[in-house]
Amino acid sequence: MKLYYSKGACSLAVRIVINELNVPCEYEAVNLKTHLTESNIDFYSINPKGAVPALALDGSDILTENNVIQQYLADSYDKSGQLLPKSGTERYQILAWMNYVSTEMHKGCSPFFNSNIPDELKESVFKPMLLKKLAYLDRILAKNTYLTGEQFRLPDAYLFVVLRWLPSLKINRSEFTHVEAYFERVKKHPAIVKSLEQEALS
Repeated sequence: MKLYYSKGACSLAVRIVINELNVPCEYEAVNLKTHLTESNIDFYSINPKGAVPALALDGSDILTENNVIQQYLADSYDKSGQLLPKSGTERYQILAWMNYVSTEMHKGCSPFFNSNIPDELKESVFKPMLLKKLAYLDRILAKNTYLTGEQFRLPDAYLFVVLRWLPSLKINRSEFTHVEAYFERVKKHPAIVKSLEQEALS
């Protein structure tokens, strides 16, 4: 396999899952401004959507979309169902959290990366929306060690990455005591430590 990624982007969540499962994988960085890979390949020829992550499987298949790639990795390599149970209600609860992190948290951060959106609009509209979602997570994490309970699961890899962006977006994560404690706790998880080191991130 080969993961096409951009340093610190949401593709970091896939790298964390790969390291958690100890799956052999190659990595190739993508410049999202030029859409060229580090080997000077037009990334649009690999993923016409132009977004990371993209996972090249053995053969010619390319998987895209963060949640789908993570689910594929868990279903293919997580025989114990530690990251994602193979069946039952718990599986779908975890997938529901994956969707929440993707559609509410990740997309909730998107306006702050968009230089075409005025700062005033970010402050008056998008920031209160994101803070409300963080307050909801804070209530959940007041009761749980990890997002879905007492075990590190797929959504934790993804949520860690999104929470890591917040200081650069001028969102004060420390206002949410349980979110901040969760972030510091998960940051020490071995697969996350390894992934941060591989991308030279602090």
